[in-house]
Amino acid sequence: MSSHPVAETVASLMPRARTELTELVAFKSVADFDQFPKSESEGAANWVADALRTEGFQDVALLDTPDGTQSVYGFLPGPEGAKTVLLYAHYDVQPPLDEAGWTSPPFELTERDGRWYGRGAADCKGGVIMHLLALRALKANGGVPVHVKVIAEGSEEQGTGGLERYAEEHPDLLAADTIVIGDTGNFRVGLPTVTSTLRGMTLVRVQIDTLEGNLHSGQFGGAAPDALSALIRVLDSLRAKDGSTTVDGLAAHATWEGLAYDEEQFRKDAKVLDGVELIGSDAVADRIWARPAVTVLGIDCPPVVGATPSVQAGARALVSLRVPPGVDAAEATKLLQAHLEAHTPWGARVRTEQIGQGQPFSADTTSPAYTAMADAMAVAYPGQDMQYAGQGGSIPLCNTLAALYPQAEILLIGLSEPEAQIHALNESVSPEELERLSVAEALFLQNYAGN
Repeated sequence: MSSHPVAETVASLMPRARTELTELVAFKSVADFDQFPKSESEGAANWVADALRTEGFQDVALLDTPDGTQSVYGFLPGPEGAKTVLLYAHYDVQPPLDEAGWTSPPFELTERDGRWYGRGAADCKGGVIMHLLALRALKANGGVPVHVKVIAEGSEEQGTGGLERYAEEHPDLLAADTIVIGDTGNFRVGLPTVTSTLRGMTLVRVQIDTLEGNLHSGQFGGAAPDALSALIRVLDSLRAKDGSTTVDGLAAHATWEGLAYDEEQFRKDAKVLDGVELIGSDAVADRIWARPAVTVLGIDCPPVVGATPSVQAGARALVSLRVPPGVDAAEATKLLQAHLEAHTPWGARVRTEQIGQGQPFSADTTSPAYTAMADAMAVAYPGQDMQYAGQGGSIPLCNTLAALYPQAEILLIGLSEPEAQIHALNESVSPEELERLSVAEALFLQNYAGN
């Protein structure tokens, strides 16, 4: 780490950062109130609001967004005539999945092997702490040289679009010269990276029905159409033999021009089992950053335990399609729905329903903000040049903000590098990455103010 005064300040603040992240991770702030109490999300929102007030933010508010969740807003005024920077993170988290599969409790921040484990530690409660660290370091070293807006979303992981719709209804609220989205991550621990593209996403539920009710498979099997088998046929049609995504009419041959992703390294990052092939063709970066990818997220069908010898009358699945930059997510949704309907066999009745969508995103990496960030990262990561990578995930808010504020520069950084295992069991954050990226963000704000 650099001996820069800002870096020294951030280093001194890390014990406090760990305490605060421990407090924030303790909230089970999953924005699915059928599974987790709404009070947990409200508690996390109030924690963030109190932290902003403590740092001198004005107009701190819990914004009731149209999806029934709350986003936290605050404004920290800078010098007269200064530029305005919006800092984004989200305090909601993915469900912990199988809590028994965690080495330590998912909502108790636990240090192990030099990392801090807990749901949301990297994605994205750590991002909230990163913003706080950067601002504290600036206040201790001459002050914050820009106007700062902070927005902490409460339902990013659910994809329900509450903050996007709220921003569209209040277009002045989040207006800024530059927006820093603290919800991506370095390509590798210790390699400073900005994310220049994001895939979009659509979610489609497909229901197939063939019979008025389940039938005895001995008496009727062989002629009675099995809805579950029909669904399996439909889902299988979404992939070529090599595993590539094949949605009728959807382009799937784009290439990635930036940072390369070594195939063996990808196998290690993804923890692919020995002997199991990767799916798709061409470069890994093409497959995960530049091309569509379909995933079957869930199937409603009888579980193996307790299953009866029956021909199934109905079956349902939830299908996710990641949409690459350059493709309109609404058009991709129509193609996916048409494909599912066209490939349903045996004249089975099929219904498709879109339940979520976000557009892909591409940043302008030639803008002054990127130069300011590259200079900041060179100090925070001595001897390393800033890299540009894509990300297969989706942050729908990016496109909303880009549409609302077309002149704003948007940068994406964060703590979700491969070892973090976000959305999986045993999510963790590297405290060294938290420290370095907090330094980088603080120095970016200084550099950007001087441009």
